[in-house]
Amino acid sequence: MLQIFLAGGSMKHFAIVFLSLLILILSLGSLAQADDYDLGPGDAIDINVWGYDELQEKDLMVRPDGKIAFPLIGEITVEGLTPGTLAEKLTSGLNVYIQNPRVTVNLTQMRTVRAYVLGEVNKPGMYEIAKSHKVLDFLGMAGGFTHYAAKKTVYVVHKKDGRYEKINLNDLLKKGDLTQNVELDEGDVVYLASNGLDFIKDILPYITAAYEIKIISNN
Repeated sequence: MLQIFLAGGSMKHFAIVFLSLLILILSLGSLAQADDYDLGPGDAIDINVWGYDELQEKDLMVRPDGKIAFPLIGEITVEGLTPGTLAEKLTSGLNVYIQNPRVTVNLTQMRTVRAYVLGEVNKPGMYEIAKSHKVLDFLGMAGGFTHYAAKKTVYVVHKKDGRYEKINLNDLLKKGDLTQNVELDEGDVVYLASNGLDFIKDILPYITAAYEIKIISNN
């Protein structure tokens, strides 16, 4: 059996490199699944009503107002719904016209989301992703951690509703708790703090000032 012995400093460096590579690997395979993806403007979907070709819609784009138009039903607000929930809503609406309709909704194209990755990452900046919109995807784009990163916790500031939340990287990467891999929306901030800094006191006030929003703790 191959055994590797590392000094304290080398062990820390190895841990940082390992975790950074793990983030990059997981981000490549973390395409959002349809059953946990909230639809929004810019997404494209296929709608299939079994046995009714005239009710098929291919690559139907969600409009900027978060709505789509569908035959017989008319205008429907889909923003915030998963494809599965939308299928249920369409089924309910079509029940008036069709006996026991079978409706499927498939996500064919995800909207582009731009978010900021700041703090102790190798390539801080604004990133635009058109596939998956999870924390690990953006951390992967930013090249993983620097040597000074406080690696256990990542903070996410949500621009839309003013929430911030702490993401436990240990639970996500080591325990496989995918609830920690939260979805980001346009303009959100991912911040990886450095050792010795208090995010709430030292960093968050500057983000709130830049966004001109009132921050609400999610803890």
